[in-house]
Amino acid sequence: MSLPPGFLDEIRNRVPISRVIGKKVTWDLRKSNQARGDWWAPCPFHQEKSASFHCDDQKGFYYCFGCQAKGDAIGFLRDHDGMEFMDAVKMLAAEAGLTMPEPDPRMRERTDRRSQLLEVTETASRWFRLQLQTGAAAEARAYLDRRGLDAAALERFEIGFAPDQRTALTTALRDKGFAEEQIIEAGMSARPDGGGAAYDRFRGRIVFPIRDGQGRCIGFGGRAMDPNARAKYLNSPETPLFDKGRNLYNLGPARSAVSKGAPLVVAEGYMDVIALVRAGFGGAVAPLGTAITEEQLRLMWRVSPEPVIALDGDAAGQRAAQRLIDLALPLTGPGQALRFVILPAGQDPDDLIKAAGPGAMGALLDKARPMLDLLWARETQGQVFDSPERKAALDRRLGEAIARIPDERTRALYAEDIRRKQWDLFGGARRTTPRSGAAGRGPARRQGASMAPQAPITAIAPNVPDRGDDLMEGAALLICALRPSVVARIEARLERLLPPDPDRAALLHDLLTRGDSPAGRRGLETLRRNAHLGLTPAVIEQKDDEAALLILLDLLDKLEVARATHHELPRAESEIQGEADEGLTWRLNQINRARHRAERPEMETSGDMNEDSDALSAQLSDWLSGQIWRKPPRR
Repeated sequence: MSLPPGFLDEIRNRVPISRVIGKKVTWDLRKSNQARGDWWAPCPFHQEKSASFHCDDQKGFYYCFGCQAKGDAIGFLRDHDGMEFMDAVKMLAAEAGLTMPEPDPRMRERTDRRSQLLEVTETASRWFRLQLQTGAAAEARAYLDRRGLDAAALERFEIGFAPDQRTALTTALRDKGFAEEQIIEAGMSARPDGGGAAYDRFRGRIVFPIRDGQGRCIGFGGRAMDPNARAKYLNSPETPLFDKGRNLYNLGPARSAVSKGAPLVVAEGYMDVIALVRAGFGGAVAPLGTAITEEQLRLMWRVSPEPVIALDGDAAGQRAAQRLIDLALPLTGPGQALRFVILPAGQDPDDLIKAAGPGAMGALLDKARPMLDLLWARETQGQVFDSPERKAALDRRLGEAIARIPDERTRALYAEDIRRKQWDLFGGARRTTPRSGAAGRGPARRQGASMAPQAPITAIAPNVPDRGDDLMEGAALLICALRPSVVARIEARLERLLPPDPDRAALLHDLLTRGDSPAGRRGLETLRRNAHLGLTPAVIEQKDDEAALLILLDLLDKLEVARATHHELPRAESEIQGEADEGLTWRLNQINRARHRAERPEMETSGDMNEDSDALSAQLSDWLSGQIWRKPPRR
C-alpha cells in the first residue's frame, strides 16, 4: 500500500512516541523531564537495571546508550513487537484517530490472497494435531514420549502428525472448502512433474508448525519416522508466506522472553529449542533446516544485541560456527555481536539437559565466548608458529578477517585484542618501567623505554589512542566536568568521542545525560588525580565559559584528525595485503615505523606539549582545589 505524502508525519505529530513505548517500559521519573518530553527507562531490548534507554517526544526517536537500539514509533513496534510495517502504521493511525487510505486494488488482492493462504496453513495445523491422537500415530507418540515430551509440551508447541497417506491432507482441506490451487500455493500439496493429481508434501512425519513473529502459521517442519527416508527433516517449500532464510522457529515467544531478561539462544533444530524452552530458557530459536543466513542474523539482532549461538559439539557444529564467523564479521559492530557455546562432543542441548540438568546448560551459557575467541582458535589451532613466515601468514589471515568489520571502533578493538593474543602466543612478556616522581621524562624515561621489548609492527597494529590523544581526551572530559554549561553547545561533537576506558565512557555518558553514575564519578576522580593533564594546553585557568569552549573545540578538532590518521592507515594496510607490490608494502611499513617513532612517549614535550608543566600543574591544582569540578545541583 502506498501512503499519501505527510501521512506518517501526521501520525507522529498526533501520537507521542513516549505513549507508544510507555506501554512496554516503566519510565524513570526522577531522570525524565516530562514537561520537555524527555523520557528515560531501562531498555526493553536488553537486560539492565539502569535507565540508559532515552525517548525524545520532540524528535520522535528513541535511543539506547547500552545496546544502541534506535528508531521511531513504527520502528519500535516492528523491532520490539515483531509487527509488519503496515500493521504498525494501522495501529498508530487508529490511535491517532486517522483513517487509513484506501489500498489500491492490486494491494488489496495480495492482502486477501495472503489471508486465504494463512487460513489454509492454520486449518492444516489443526488437522495435523488431531492426527497425532489416531492409531496411525502410535509410533510417533512413542517416539515423542521417549524424547520426554508430555501432553503439556505437545500442546504448547502444537506438535502434530502427518499420516503416511498420499492425499489425506489434500482431501481434508478440499473438504473444508479450499481450492486445490490454494492448497498447493500454501505449500501443503504438490503436483507431480509429469502432471496428475496433487499429493501431500508431508507424509509419515511428526510435524512442527512454524509461526512468524506475530504468531501466524506460515509453514511446517516435519521429522520422518522412517529411518530410510530421503530427508530426516523436511520444511515447507518457498511460498508467499514462507521464506526459510528469513524466519526463525519459536521467534514470537522468544522475543517475549528476551524482553523480560532471558538470553536469546540460537540452537540447531526444533527439538533443541523445545528442550531449552522446557528447561527454562524461553529465548530459544532455531534456523529452519539451513545454515544461518544474513537475514536471520539481522532478525536475531532486532531481538537481542548479543545472541548466544549454541552449536552441537560435533564436527558439523564446528563447521557451522566457522561459517557463521565469516558471515557475521562484515555485519558486526556495537549492538550487533555474537557469543558462542560449543557443547560437549556428541551432545546437543536436549542431550545435555537430560544428562546433567538445566543448571549445566545455564553454566555453559554464562561462559559463552565472544566471536573473536573462535576466530583466533580457527586460525591458530593445531598449528606451529616457529618461523617468521608462519607468523606473518597468521598475521595476514587475521588482518584480512578484521578488515571486513565495518565499524571503525569495533575493528580497532579486535586488532588490539588480537595483538595481545599474538604477544602471548609468541612468548613475549612485556616488561614495563614503573614511574615515580620525575621518572618518565627526559633521558631516564628514554632508557626505560628502550629496555622494554617492542612488539612487532604488523598490518593489524592496534588502533589505540597514543599518549597525546589520551591526554587530549582526558583534558576535554575534565573541562566538560568543570564547565558543564558548555556541554549542551557541543553535544553532537562529544557524542563522537569513543573513550576506550570504561570509566571515562561512563563519565561522558553522565555529561551528556546529566547522570551521576559510580563509574562516571570514578572516571572524574581519575582525571583529577592525573598530573600529566597539566602538560596539555587545554587545562589552564579560565574565567569564562567562552574561553573554555574555544579550548574544547580545538581539542575536539585535534582528536578527530588524530583518530582519522590512526584508523585509516592500519585499515588500508589490512585491505591491500596480497594486492600491493612489495615496494608499496615496504613503504607503508616504513611510514608506520616512522609514525611510531614520532609518537614515542619521550616526544610528548614537543609541539603543543612544551608548556611549563610545573606551572600548569599548579594552575590545575588551584582550579580543582576550589571544587569548581562539582556539578551544580539539579533544579
